[in-house]
Amino acid sequence: MTDSSDRFPVTLGVEEELFLVDPRSGDLLTDPDVGIFEACGNTCTPHKVVRELCRCQIETNTRVCNSVAEVRTALRDTRKIVIDAAERHGALVMASSTHPFAAWEMQKVSPGERYQRFLANFQDNVRQFVISGMHVHAGFGDPDTRILVMTGLRRYLPLLHALSTSSPFSGSRETGFKSYRLSLVGALPRTGMPNPLYSRADYDRMMAEYRRLNFIRDGSELWWDIRPSHAFPTIELRICDVCTRIEDGVSVVALYACLIRWLMRQAQVGKLPAEPFTELIEEDRWIAQRYGVSAVFGRRSREGGRMKCLHILEELQEQLADDARALDCETELRHTLTVAREGTCADRQLDLYRHRRQEGDSHRAALGRVVDLLLTQTREDVTESAP
Repeated sequence: MTDSSDRFPVTLGVEEELFLVDPRSGDLLTDPDVGIFEACGNTCTPHKVVRELCRCQIETNTRVCNSVAEVRTALRDTRKIVIDAAERHGALVMASSTHPFAAWEMQKVSPGERYQRFLANFQDNVRQFVISGMHVHAGFGDPDTRILVMTGLRRYLPLLHALSTSSPFSGSRETGFKSYRLSLVGALPRTGMPNPLYSRADYDRMMAEYRRLNFIRDGSELWWDIRPSHAFPTIELRICDVCTRIEDGVSVVALYACLIRWLMRQAQVGKLPAEPFTELIEEDRWIAQRYGVSAVFGRRSREGGRMKCLHILEELQEQLADDARALDCETELRHTLTVAREGTCADRQLDLYRHRRQEGDSHRAALGRVVDLLLTQTREDVTESAP
């Protein structure tokens, strides 16, 4: 539990988008039983479960959590709600940012005016949007501090993304990316890396221009990698894939929270680091998307050059030690090193696929094994006891 006397408290909440899968074929359910959504909606918990863009998806929203440990429990709770409801209505649940072989042409958009308007505006870009993400909300500070810290976080977004990658396949293809999801996200406007902002007034002026030109209705239609939430007094991390293993996702949350606290401390004493060019952060973003935790990022220190993902994380363990201690998430922060050494969900998918191909499986059969792995790990993770 975070120390209530901490001068830099951070509250957390996580949204996860999950896939509903046919247990017989392993394919996505194009029109799942509405009883799944009704059962989730009728569950009396502090969490929320709602529909997503595609009918084959469902979104979970945890309650507000006061610690990273609470986030772990909340993620187990929300996934269990969905898994129990799905299994009662003939479906399985998959935590992954793409389905290895599902065809986007077969998917249907969920009912509702918002989703239909989205489809009407963006057409095939939306039809191909059969992807899931993990969004992490962090509540802290006042509005100006939140904007300052959001800008300071930009340089770390590729690292956070690399730790979460889980979408190496799309439409039965090995894409060559550890996170193909970001390629699909990038087809829409108002996505990607935001430019630096330094006060809430900066953000409000930009929003006023967007509305004056009738580009958007409100801030919920900005789909940046990180943004001020339209609905809550939080900064919402949006770049990450869904982590199949809850503990991997929790480690991303821990790193995000520690970075926020460190940046708040720097802001208080006027020592926020100078902002890199957005274009250079975007280079790292692409590298993270392509290589995941095998990435070699641009080095921000005076020496320049490149630096391995693992080595950056090792340096951050020391830099963020006080913050991890204050937020009581030292173990979770250290787990980022395990992910960097052992690989993400994307690496496990690719390793299994290539192994099965070497063992003689057909392309389609090997992809089926990957689906089985994702379904099994999603379900098993809910039943494991907390560390």
